[in-house]
Amino acid sequence: MLKQTSLRTALTLTLSVVLAVGASGTALADTQWQKDHPRREQVNSRLANQNARIHNQVKQGDLTKGQAAALHTDNHQIRQEERAMASQNGGHITKQEQKTLNRQENKVSKAIGR
Repeated sequence: MLKQTSLRTALTLTLSVVLAVGASGTALADTQWQKDHPRREQVNSRLANQNARIHNQVKQGDLTKGQAAALHTDNHQIRQEERAMASQNGGHITKQEQKTLNRQENKVSKAIGR
């Protein structure tokens, strides 16, 4: 059991470092699309982060594969809605649409846990 706990701790630490380095690198290397679509970038970055958290929770045994599949489906539906909203507004989403998507992401985030 101690070995498994140490492995979980090491994996969690590694994932945290990778996410931190990735986040700092992303801030420095924004693409033109990211600069032109900051609201969409925020929503999509959050979805990517949530997908990583879901994967991590499954590895740690905190979520079943079925629960993870349902959460991934929720995230996919949010992404599809974001795309649909953007297609109706010249590739952009409004502040209100971003708030709506963020509320949906908040629900998924709570379901993922810590």
